[in-house]
Amino acid sequence: MNKLMSELTRLYLPPGAQAQCGTVDLVAADGATRAIAIPFRKVAGDETGHWERLCALANTLQQELGFPAPAVSVASAGGYVLWLSLAQPVALDEVRRFVDLLARAHPELALSAAAVGVPVELPPCADAASGKWAAFIHPGMGASFADESGLDMAPPAAGQVAFLDGLDSIDAGQWRTAIAQLAPVPAAAPTPTPTPAGADGLLLKDATLDDIVRFLHARNIEPTFRHLLPRD
Repeated sequence: MNKLMSELTRLYLPPGAQAQCGTVDLVAADGATRAIAIPFRKVAGDETGHWERLCALANTLQQELGFPAPAVSVASAGGYVLWLSLAQPVALDEVRRFVDLLARAHPELALSAAAVGVPVELPPCADAASGKWAAFIHPGMGASFADESGLDMAPPAAGQVAFLDGLDSIDAGQWRTAIAQLAPVPAAAPTPTPTPAGADGLLLKDATLDDIVRFLHARNIEPTFRHLLPRD
């Protein structure tokens, strides 16, 4: 198994699933999933609002709920997807309840539980019609893709691995604590351990190119930015 497939399997794929181009169902036959892929689509008349909502949710998940940093991808047709990994499979109904609780607690994020658990592009993947690529990206570069539809060419596999191999899954205790905290009975909610502001992975500011070069060099990867940056 190559390293990229190994990382996708570790974080998101159900048992026996294979990474493939096109949409992939991340829900296993028993109705459970280890991946929560939350889409953020561009709204007409609002150029960057979808990116700002993704950042707000990512910060909420880490600071308020104590979750590990999520992955971020750009979709081939535009917009973003925020990727959460679960250490243990969770029933799709429970995942959708979690997203619904988030939506109730943060209506400004315009989250939809119905948009979670449906087949989704699993990066890196090219759209057969447009030729644009869905790809995982460095979160600090996300704002530069706000007006783009995917990548023009295939991203380097080593770069895709670099954006995944440092990520952790949400463990069962973190998951239960988050559900309890978001549930409408405050007395039943244990106190989470928040992630300190400014911790690695927190989407509080855009990264510079130097930041991203250092990130990739630390993983012995020579960056090729024509694969990562949209064309002017």
